[in-house]
Parts: sequence; C-alpha cells; structure tokens
Amino acid sequence: MTAPLPTRADEAYRYADIKALGEVWDDLSAPEAIEIAAHKKLQQIWMPSGDAIDVKRAAVTIAEGATFDLYALNCADRYGRIELDVTLHEGSDFTFHAANVGSGDATLEVVTFVRHIAPGATSTQTVRTVLGGKATGTYLGQVAVAREAQKTESEQDVKAMLLSREATANAKPELEIFADDVACAHGATVGELDAMQLFYAQARGLSPEDAKALLLEGFIGGLWDELGEEADIATLARTKLRELTR
Repeated sequence: MTAPLPTRADEAYRYADIKALGEVWDDLSAPEAIEIAAHKKLQQIWMPSGDAIDVKRAAVTIAEGATFDLYALNCADRYGRIELDVTLHEGSDFTFHAANVGSGDATLEVVTFVRHIAPGATSTQTVRTVLGGKATGTYLGQVAVAREAQKTESEQDVKAMLLSREATANAKPELEIFADDVACAHGATVGELDAMQLFYAQARGLSPEDAKALLLEGFIGGLWDELGEEADIATLARTKLRELTR
C-alpha cells in the first residue's frame, strides 16, 4: 500500500510542490537502499532523468571505515527532489556535492538527514543553487550526532545565486549534537551576481550572456573538481547554466 501523500505540515516537505509530487507518488516505492560494506568505497553520480517531475530517494548505510561520494544535479523543468537519509558508522565518510539549477516555475529541492551514530565519522555536504525566472530552490539538511559519536566531523556549505527578483531560495542547515567532542559547522548564503565582476568580464570583450555564464560556472564548477570538467555532469551543468543567461 502506498503511503499517504505528504503535506507541507511535514517539515521535510515544507517547500515542496505537493501537486507535482502527487502525480508521481503512487509510482514511488520505498527509498532505494544503498549499503557500503566495511572499508569499501563507492562513488555515484546522479544525473537528471529528463522528466519534468524527477524524484530520487535513498536510504544509505555506510559501514565502519567505508566511504561514499555522491554527486547530483537537480534541474527538472517542473519539480525535482533529491532526498537522502544517511547513517554513518565508526570511521566512515560521506561526501555530497549537489546543484539545483532551474528557471521558469520549477521547484527544486535537496533534503538530507545525516545520522552520525558512532565515533570518528565525517560528513561533508556542499550544495549550490542557481535560479532564474520564478523558480524555487531549497536545501533542508539535518545532521544528528549521537552521544556515542565522539570525534565526529561534519560540515554543511550551502550557497544560492538568484538571477531574478522573482526567484526564491530556501536554506535550512541544522545540527543536533549530543556528543561533546566534535567539529561541526554549517553556513548558508543567498546572493546575486556581482555587478563589478560582470562589468570587468564584459570589459574584456565578453557578451553580457557569456559574462554571466562564466561567473555562474565558477560558482558551481568546484562541485565537480574530482570528476574533471569533461565529466557528463559538469558538461550538463554548464549547458543548463547557459540556458539561464539567455
């Protein structure tokens, strides 16, 4: 039996497009289970499906000493959602690099719940959002550190760039810490392209569109450094950014 459709009373769906979600909810089974065995390494790259409504959900378990690197691009035309529930065991590592890129009336969300339940694990989340038109982009991320999870290291780095005064960015990184020997930090900023940087780029002969695209590529390009600039996800991200500047 399909679970009831969430409402905005549920914090994890506070900014969701519930109408769009309802159109695919019956097709959504339980979140995909991803398990990384002890001391193993796994890398995944989540590319957009191309569907106007694109929802990806995963429950991730990272065993002792294991590593999981996840890269994701969220750019559905209507509604895109990436939802993660991650559990880290002793000495494990989780790295997440994601981008929301959208325009028009798109609603794009990254929602994460990262659970540190044992000592010495690390988690790093880096999320960049670029929005034009009337698009809405959201990051909701909670990191929970259990009392037993001493020596935890966790960071959430969230930044959004708005290309239109009608676009909206929401950012809510959260920490819930019960251990007393941890290094945890989070930060979130929302801004616009720097007018002086645009002027400088255009003064060097770039068109306004190319100048914007160059700055935007710099804004999110670092997400894909480990993959290389020719990686499919990096190439598609550049294409989507250039579409926003036309």
